[in-house]
Amino acid sequence: MAQNAHRKNAEESIVASYRSRLDHAKDFSDVYDVVKDTVKHAIGGYRVGLMLILDDLPLQVGAYHAVGSNTIVMNRLFLQIVETTASSKRVVNAFIYTILLHEYLHALGFLPESDVRPLVYRISLKSFGEDHIATRLGEVGPWALLKDVPVGVIEAPKRVAEIVKNFEGTNQRYIS
Repeated sequence: MAQNAHRKNAEESIVASYRSRLDHAKDFSDVYDVVKDTVKHAIGGYRVGLMLILDDLPLQVGAYHAVGSNTIVMNRLFLQIVETTASSKRVVNAFIYTILLHEYLHALGFLPESDVRPLVYRISLKSFGEDHIATRLGEVGPWALLKDVPVGVIEAPKRVAEIVKNFEGTNQRYIS
C-alpha cells in the first residue's frame, strides 16, 4: 500500500514538473525539450538532430515532417493566429507542444495518423493530467483553437520560410 502511494506521489510530481515547464516555456526550444522528455518518459522513444522551420502552409496543415528528413515544418500562419487569439501564453505553449509532439512522433517512425493522434493524447494525458490544455488539444486537435476564427477569409502573402535558430541547441537558448 505504501509503495502505491509513493508511486502515485512520484507520478503527481512528474506531472507537476511537466506542467510547470510547459506553462513557463519561453521559446520553441523550451517546448521542444518538454516534448522530448515527455515522449521518453511515456514511451521510451528519443531522437536528436531535428530542426524547425516556420513556413506559411494551408490552415488545414498544422505542420509536417518529411519522412527521412531532419526537419519539422510548422505552419507559421496558424501559429500567428493562435498567438493573436489565444487567451494566454500557456495556451500558445500547449498548441506548440501538441504540434511538435505530433511531428516528433512521426520523426520517431510512427507514421499512420491513426496511430499518432491517439498517441499524442495518451502522452499528453500521462504527462499533464486530464485537466491541462495540452491534453485537451491532444484529444480534440489543435484546430479547436480556430473554432471562432473566420479562417476562410484570411489571406496572407507567402513569405520566405524561416529556420528557428537553436531549436535543439543544448547549450544555447534564446528568448523569442
